[in-house]
Amino acid sequence: MGAYALITIVVIVLLFLFSAIKILNEYERAVVFRLGRVLPTPKGPGLIIIIPLVDRFIRISLRTVVQDVPPQDVITRDNVTVKVNAVVYFRVIEPMKSVIEVENYLYATSQLSQTTLRSVCGQAELDELLANREEISSRIQELLDRQTDPWGIKVSAVELKHIDLPEEMQRAMAKQAEAERERRSKIIHAEGEFQASQKLRDAADVIAGQPIALQLRYLQTLREISAEGSINTLIPLPMEIIEPFMPKGGRKEGS
Repeated sequence: MGAYALITIVVIVLLFLFSAIKILNEYERAVVFRLGRVLPTPKGPGLIIIIPLVDRFIRISLRTVVQDVPPQDVITRDNVTVKVNAVVYFRVIEPMKSVIEVENYLYATSQLSQTTLRSVCGQAELDELLANREEISSRIQELLDRQTDPWGIKVSAVELKHIDLPEEMQRAMAKQAEAERERRSKIIHAEGEFQASQKLRDAADVIAGQPIALQLRYLQTLREISAEGSINTLIPLPMEIIEPFMPKGGRKEGS
């Protein structure tokens, strides 16, 4: 009986140690409840001892949680229905609050993220939603961080992933973009014509002040025409060039 009693005691001690000794990783903390009352400070990391049948502990991870917010139907301020989804980055910084103040901090944060996303995006117009994603993401992050602070949670970032537009809105935006490109093309063409007309006016002023410049330009044009190798070429001769070779009588008649 003595041997059996000793074996029984050893087995009980081993079972006690197995159920009492817990090992927590570096990123984990244990919120311990002793007879229903929470201990003042969380335990861990490393080796901790739990009294069986007296203590109950909840393991909390302090790592950053990446939570995907499913697509939400949002009606913008200018009455356009879009689907918006996002991703939220948060972590627990006070393990005791995350256990005591809220029943399930993961589920609570997920639901709060969805409602905040719909609320903030619904206050913006479609153009603002598409152009100012970073500003809207920062606004959502600030609201979530303030609302989850009593739960011991820190929301570090919120990023909008996709904004899905209705097909008719996509077609309208494509037509608008095409019209905008055509408008810019016409403006650039008009500016080119305006600059060309200015250069022609400057050239006319130079020729009016220096008539010899017209003759030099005419000779340059003849050289370019001859280089093209055309068979028949019609060359107009300005009166200023052939006037010295005309007889005086013909000059008078022409005048």
